[in-house]
Amino acid sequence: MSKPIRASSVLPGHREDIELHTADGLRLVGELALPADRPPAATLICLHPLPTHGGMMDSHVFRKAAWRLPALADVAVLRFNTRGTSSLRGTSEGAFDAAVGERYDVAAAIEYAEFAELPNIWLVGWSFGTDLALKYGCDPAVAGAILLSPPLRFSAPEDLATWAGSGRPLVALVPEFDDYLRPAEARERFAAVPQAEVVGVPNAKHLWVGDAETVLDEIVRRVNPAVAVPLPTTWDGPMETGDVSAYADRTVASFADTPVPGPLANRAD
Repeated sequence: MSKPIRASSVLPGHREDIELHTADGLRLVGELALPADRPPAATLICLHPLPTHGGMMDSHVFRKAAWRLPALADVAVLRFNTRGTSSLRGTSEGAFDAAVGERYDVAAAIEYAEFAELPNIWLVGWSFGTDLALKYGCDPAVAGAILLSPPLRFSAPEDLATWAGSGRPLVALVPEFDDYLRPAEARERFAAVPQAEVVGVPNAKHLWVGDAETVLDEIVRRVNPAVAVPLPTTWDGPMETGDVSAYADRTVASFADTPVPGPLANRAD
């Protein structure tokens, strides 16, 4: 009998705790989720929102990706805490470095995926994570990048120029009511990257609350086009229930009035 897929639904898959080791000597905690009984067709490396504002590897879109996409779309999901970031998985060593030292975190995640021979590697950044993808993700091992709510805060024009020169796919999912960068302005800013695709998402906001399914559909549409979207909303088979209550006090919205270090410090992420 089919059961509805809810926010707490964990579909079948092989999930293991992993550690990443950076070139500057830090240990980062993470998880790799794989399809239960077949090789993945694509891989997502998730770069989370700003940790000083509650962002972490368990931020809800990435948690749902790890719990659903291995079963629904044959997609591997690698998520981790950047330096100094905590979640139930644990705390990564080091301290938040305003998108400077995090270059080593991105490199360590890509290196792990390469070493594990994971196929068709895509970066998925969300908010602060989009700046990390733009600054440090244009790597020969990376097929492309998907940006969720890109604020273009820490990245610079030269980062967009690097992506433009690479020819690699760059997809920006921009909420209609984003707090920092809305679709019309995003199209102007990303015009510097000829291959960039800017997708405005009606009625959505920066945190994608209520719109995670739309985001997952758009991700799968790019990374594994052989899978039909929209993805199923029910599941006929074994399904576990994950604990989401522990994250209620760590939502990005809880930190909306906290000053942000780094460029545009007068805004929240």
